[in-house]
Amino acid sequence: MGRFEGKVAVVTGAGAGIGKACALAIAREGGRVVVADIDGSAAIACTARIAAEAGHALALAMDIADAQAVAALFESAERHFGGVDLLVNNASAMHLTPRDRAILDLDLAVWDQTMATNLRGTLLCCRQAIPRMIARGGGAIVNMSSCQGLSGDTAQTSYAASKAAMNMLSASLATQYGHAQIRCNAVAPGLIMTERLLAKLDECMQRHLRRQQLLPRVGRPEDVAALVAFLLSDDAAFITGQVVCIDGGMLAHVPTYADGGNSRAARPAGDTAEAAAAPHC
Repeated sequence: MGRFEGKVAVVTGAGAGIGKACALAIAREGGRVVVADIDGSAAIACTARIAAEAGHALALAMDIADAQAVAALFESAERHFGGVDLLVNNASAMHLTPRDRAILDLDLAVWDQTMATNLRGTLLCCRQAIPRMIARGGGAIVNMSSCQGLSGDTAQTSYAASKAAMNMLSASLATQYGHAQIRCNAVAPGLIMTERLLAKLDECMQRHLRRQQLLPRVGRPEDVAALVAFLLSDDAAFITGQVVCIDGGMLAHVPTYADGGNSRAARPAGDTAEAAAAPHC
């Protein structure tokens, strides 16, 4: 028996990356999964993978920024599987991040579209899930935040603001519906090397980001999925209203860490303070 036997989960943005890893992790522990993604072919491929492992899943192509599409998503989940017990709000407008610049350079359309998907879309999914969870005696929600919602950056203004707001949305939901046995937590990933991110980051930027981690490897989608599965499960029955970082220690240290700081601790070969301070890769 897996931790999600008899449970129904909706996972948005589940066609690839972290969302796909979450859908697979839930299905492997007995959960029936609604795989939702704006890319219908990716959603179908994920459900095929789940079916190949003897799991049960339903693929739906939809945009979480569309209120009618979100309502149809949860109606389909209820019609096909009988209800909703678990929700992973993973979908976000990642295609907008190359245009998500500093405040004075930011196209307001990027801000509006990012908020419509990342924040309003998450709210829409929660509003559809909560009554269905109450009808089944409770449930668990995990909202996919980001370390960028916990620290400033030179760009990604809209994305960071949407994720910071998602953290408070999660705390509000946990506060308002805890009495109905609904738990809500946010997960804040750091550098998680999905296929999309690997294609986006050149080797120079990858090395720059890795220098800020305390652990000697980048994160994998499966790392985040394991945390999400724990927070959704009864193993986390007394955890709610939290923002849990999974970042290899990226936000845990003083700003001077990567440049050696005032420590004489041994650094990996080639990772000297002089090399770190060099303006090139």
